[in-house]
Amino acid sequence: MVHPGDKPHRRYNPLTGEWVLVSSHRTERPWSGEREEISPADLPTYDQDCYLCPGNRRAGGKTNPAYQNTLVFTNDFPALLPDCDEAGSDPSVALHRWQPVRGTSRVICYSPRHDLSLGQLDLPEIEAVINTWINQASELGDQYKWVQIFENKGAAMGASNPHPHGQIWAGDFLPTEMEKEDRRQREYFKQHKSHLLLDYIVDELKSGERLVVELDQWVAAVPFWAVWPFEVIILPRSPVGAITDLSPVQISGLARLLKGLLTKYDNLFSVPFPFSMGWHGAPNGSGANDHWTFHGHIYPPLLRSATVRKFMVGYEMLGEPQRDLTAEQAAARLRNLPENHNVRKSDYESY
Repeated sequence: MVHPGDKPHRRYNPLTGEWVLVSSHRTERPWSGEREEISPADLPTYDQDCYLCPGNRRAGGKTNPAYQNTLVFTNDFPALLPDCDEAGSDPSVALHRWQPVRGTSRVICYSPRHDLSLGQLDLPEIEAVINTWINQASELGDQYKWVQIFENKGAAMGASNPHPHGQIWAGDFLPTEMEKEDRRQREYFKQHKSHLLLDYIVDELKSGERLVVELDQWVAAVPFWAVWPFEVIILPRSPVGAITDLSPVQISGLARLLKGLLTKYDNLFSVPFPFSMGWHGAPNGSGANDHWTFHGHIYPPLLRSATVRKFMVGYEMLGEPQRDLTAEQAAARLRNLPENHNVRKSDYESY
C-alpha cells in the first residue's frame, strides 16, 4: 500500500469510525512552550516512603504484605464502588440522562522492586504480570460486563508513584471507547466474514513500513490512523477474542514483545518513557463475540524529545485529533532502536 506522504491529509480509523488530521511538517516549527520534567532512572530498589513497596503503609492506612511477585489489592481511593442503590434518570428524560454504575478498582504491583519498570523485568516476571492480568480478568469478568486493565507510566501521564504498577477497573457497563470498537468490529465481521484487526495486520505485514516488533505470535505496529506521536497497537497473529483466551505460548510471546517494545520506548529519548497502555477484548456476558480480536493500545505523549510532549488542545478538542509526524516516520524511529536497555541518568541530565 502506498501511504499518503508528508503533505497534510486525514486518515480513517476503522476501529472507531473516526478521522485524524496528519500535518507532519509542523515538527519543523520552533518550540518555546512547556517542557516536561524527566522521571528519574536511578531509583532505589526499595523506598521506605513508597506506599506500594513491600511491608509499607499505604495512603489508605493498610499495610502491604511482604510480597515477592505481583500484588493485587482494592484501590484505597476507588473510582468505582460495588454498591449503588440509585435508580437513574427517568427514561423519558432526553437531555439530562444519567445511570448508576457498579464496579471496583484494583491496583496491581508488578514487582517488589521499586526501581524496575515493566519492560525492565525478566521475561518470567513479565509472564507473571500477564498471568495476573488474566486471573483478574477471569475473576472480575464473572461479575462485571467490562474489565479494563491499564497502566499509566510516568508523571506526564498522571502516575502518582514510580513503583511499577498498573490498575484494573471493572464495571457493569460498556465504556464509550469499547462501544465504538465493539460496533465497528461487529459491522466489519458481518460484512466481510473476517476479523477487522486480523485483516489489518495482514496488510501491515505486507507493507512492513509501520511495523515496530514482529514475532511469531504477535506484532506491534504504529497504526495507520495513530493519533499520539509514537502510538502503538499490539495484535495477535491468530484469532484471540479476550485476554483469558491466551495460550501459554501466546503469553510467553507477549512477554517477549512487551520487553522489546517497552525497551525501545525508553531508548527513544534515553529516558524512562511515559505512556498509557491498556488492553481491549470481548466484553463479558454479552452474547456472541466472534467478531472480536484481543489487542493492546499504547499512547505515549512525548513528541520531539524527552521534554516536549504532544498537547491535545485547540483544534484537537474542537475539531478532530491532529498529529505532527506520520505513522511511517514514527514506526521507522521505533523499529530501528535497540532492545537492550540503554537508559542512564547521565544520558539526560542536560535536558
